[in-house]
Amino acid sequence: MKNISYIDSFDASYLNSFSFYHKIKIRFSETDMFGHMNNTAPFTYFEIGRIEFFKRIGLMEQWIDVNGEKIPVVADLQCDFLNQAFFDDEIKLYVKVNNIGTSSIDLHYLGINQTGKSLFVGRGTIVQISKQTGKAIPWTDEDKKRIGQAKLANL
Repeated sequence: MKNISYIDSFDASYLNSFSFYHKIKIRFSETDMFGHMNNTAPFTYFEIGRIEFFKRIGLMEQWIDVNGEKIPVVADLQCDFLNQAFFDDEIKLYVKVNNIGTSSIDLHYLGINQTGKSLFVGRGTIVQISKQTGKAIPWTDEDKKRIGQAKLANL
C-alpha cells in the first residue's frame, strides 16, 4: 500500500475507525470509454457524503436556513487512488471527523466497493464562514458538542 501522508497507518484499525457511510453507484457519465471511473468523480462523492454526514449530525439545517448567517466552504480537498473503480460499482463512501478546529473541521473519506476493496481515500477541510463578510465563524458550544460526539462515536 502506498504511503498516504494524512493517514498514520492504512490498516484494519483505520478502516474500522469509520462508521458513517452513504451508498453511491458509479454512473455511466462518471466513466471513460473503458468504463473506468473518472478521476474527478470522487470529489463529487465526497460532497455527497459530506452533506449526508452534516445532515446526520445536525449542522446542515442551520447552513441551509435562508435567514442563517453561516455557510460551509471547502478550504482544501485531496484524494488518493488505491484501486480501479468501474461503471456500476456500488461504493460505500465513508466519512469521519479527523480534527476539529476553531471554525474548521477536517474530514476523512474512504470509498470501498461491493467486494470490500478500498478504491480511494481522501481528506478535506471545511470552514464555517459568514454569508455577509466571508470571515470564519467559530463553532458554537452546541456545534462542538455535535461534532465531538460524531468524532467519538464515528457516527
